[in-house]
Amino acid sequence: MPFAFSDKDFDRIATVLGVPARREPAMVRYELLDEASGRRLSLEITPDLDLPGAVGEDQANNLISVYAIGSFLQLQGCTGFIASEELGEVLFFARRAGVAHGLVIEREAGCSLYSNVDERLLSADFTQLAPELVMSSVALSMTETLFDDLR
Repeated sequence: MPFAFSDKDFDRIATVLGVPARREPAMVRYELLDEASGRRLSLEITPDLDLPGAVGEDQANNLISVYAIGSFLQLQGCTGFIASEELGEVLFFARRAGVAHGLVIEREAGCSLYSNVDERLLSADFTQLAPELVMSSVALSMTETLFDDLR
């Protein structure tokens, strides 16, 4: 069964990001502003997006979109999220065919995207990885046990 966002999930995300969830008929929106840095971004979660010709009932159709000054990022097929109050961030992730993808949203209106990360890197010895691979592997390794639950 695919991952589905609940109202409790939207509330948890709002708490971690420190902004209210603006619920609209087709999506939930969060507006983040960090006055100290001047950064601002909008996060939109479109749950259970109706995709024409979607294959299989087990495919997650959740769409995560980020609008920021000078950039637009999107994570299609979101299969879960981790919200950490301690870190002040939410990690949305997707996993398909041995590849992991992640979109990290920070309370201070920061955002990072990790795409096409080989799942084997998530449980690798980070000290043995090339420096360019460490950030994505460490960030997405937090989801490894959740991926196991989805199998």
